[in-house]
Amino acid sequence: MARLLFILIFGGTGIAILVSLGTWQMERLAWKEAILSEIETTIAADPVELPASPDPETDKYLPVRIGGQIGDRALRVLVSQKQIGAGYRVISALDTGDRRILLDRGFVRVSEDIPAPPEGEVTITGNLHWPHDRNDSTPENDVADNTWFARDLQQMAQELGTEPLLVVARETSFSDAPVTPLPVDTASIPNDHLEYAMTWFSLAAIWAAMTGYFLWRTRKTAKGDTA
Repeated sequence: MARLLFILIFGGTGIAILVSLGTWQMERLAWKEAILSEIETTIAADPVELPASPDPETDKYLPVRIGGQIGDRALRVLVSQKQIGAGYRVISALDTGDRRILLDRGFVRVSEDIPAPPEGEVTITGNLHWPHDRNDSTPENDVADNTWFARDLQQMAQELGTEPLLVVARETSFSDAPVTPLPVDTASIPNDHLEYAMTWFSLAAIWAAMTGYFLWRTRKTAKGDTA
């Protein structure tokens, strides 16, 4: 009897803990989906003029429409696109007349040349962005070879003589082919809470099955001893 009680308490406690962890992850999933929905709404909103002093927290993903002239230099940030392969993000300076900022023109394959920028005034619709491309395994940028591994805004701004402020193009008033806009979206924001929840619920089911098995085995053994 004592052994059965121990199995019930131990098994029930384990199941309760695992189910609670799964439930917590489902709550986190709802929280994350609400955040992603809010970000997507911000990204797709009507564009506004470039703020005088953008804030990385309150103005992240802010849609803007700006006019200016694209600088001749282009920095190449190594990236990879699904079903396309390796390529570069093309970063240039954009001179609006009043200020110079960084412009993420979009993606080009490594096998293709980066085109010269158009002459004269252009119009860009895009989003302000303060990217976090760098992690512990990201190599240092090879500035001499113009191969960048992260959009380090301060370093890029110093290289191109701009503010450390980036607009990621969504639409342009000109053809920049073969460069194609690679606009801001939520695809790179991790949202693994559903997978975590399913893992905890699966473990709870396995724990319940094992608890049931040990209860059955213990009762069968006890009946054998009394026979």
